[in-house]
Amino acid sequence: MDILVINCGSSSLKYQIINADTEAVLASGMCDRIGISEGEFSYKPANGEKLSKKVDMKDHEVAIKIVLDTLIDPQIGVINSLDEIKAVGHRTVHGGEYFTKSTLINDEVITQMEECIDLAPLHNPANLSGIRACQHLMPNTPMVAVFDTAFHQTMPPKAFMYGIPSEYYEKYKIRRYGFHGTSHSYVSKRTAQFLNIPLENSRIITCHLGNGSSICAIENGKSIDTSMGLTPLEGLIMGTRSGDLDPAIVDYICQKENISTKEMMNILNKKSGVLGISGLSSDFRDLLTAEEAGNEKAKFARATFAYRVAKYIGSYTAALTTVDAISFCAGVGENAKFIRGMIISHLQFLGIKLDEKANLETVGKEGIVSTPDSKVKVCVIPTNEELMIARDTRDIVMNL
Repeated sequence: MDILVINCGSSSLKYQIINADTEAVLASGMCDRIGISEGEFSYKPANGEKLSKKVDMKDHEVAIKIVLDTLIDPQIGVINSLDEIKAVGHRTVHGGEYFTKSTLINDEVITQMEECIDLAPLHNPANLSGIRACQHLMPNTPMVAVFDTAFHQTMPPKAFMYGIPSEYYEKYKIRRYGFHGTSHSYVSKRTAQFLNIPLENSRIITCHLGNGSSICAIENGKSIDTSMGLTPLEGLIMGTRSGDLDPAIVDYICQKENISTKEMMNILNKKSGVLGISGLSSDFRDLLTAEEAGNEKAKFARATFAYRVAKYIGSYTAALTTVDAISFCAGVGENAKFIRGMIISHLQFLGIKLDEKANLETVGKEGIVSTPDSKVKVCVIPTNEELMIARDTRDIVMNL
């Protein structure tokens, strides 16, 4: 069963076509600068060379049409006709409290996604654009929404409620929702499989560390707490996001700088994090290079990030009461071996022992980076959100 996986941003679209039976990726690529002049399209078949070209894409429907035409192209395509695509799985960001699992898309689902736009104004409209475009171009193909927030709907109220008047939850559903759920779900399942421990009797902390970062406490395969909140701004210091801070800071800086809350939110989302601390870059590779050249702010930014991650791991160990494994994933988690080492150095109180050699050698691949006698296993498990979306989509459409 061939499944097309679509991940729409406001001006971008990532895609993969996956054989859900073998889990092989047949082709993948990206459409960038949608709605902007000189858009960029890339396409990489599994057994061919990567194709990149400039092409104007006025909207997501034009972009998806280019993707579909390429997939069935007689020379470079990987399928013979669109009929071979049995379903489309859409990565969707915010499902509010409506969705606790991936869902077959119908008019009611679209209406409920629209009602969540206030909770994810940058993401849900883009996700909906991709869904509507696919529905128009492939009207007879089932569509499935896989929500970032769904995995975290198992959190108990004590974990998701904020210390504000309860009327704001009752009226506006203001609460912790969490994000990166598809990644946390995949990595926790793969960690249990990799370590040969039963998922239904496990306590795992997953660390999705990239430009956007979050941590999740997972008990018996279910999320019980996570670091992102109502929006992806809460939690860890990230590439450009501030993470946790005293809310009074917003009003204080707005008054001192004579700026609006909208301007302040832009600062917290796009000009803070390790970029703001270092004054240099949101890319941890740039920060490492700068630190090696003697840049103290870059060194401080990396150390602060590592400290905050370790603090969350410590608190989630308390939430779980014990922990079997800690897994690192995403761009920084999978590749930044020195950052992993810095984080683990704070966790010796858990009886964790880092295998220095394994840590240095485990980059972008699965592996155990703790020593055999470490009381907690520490793993690197590359995330695969697209595969998780394909699996969920397959499971739903097989039952139609």
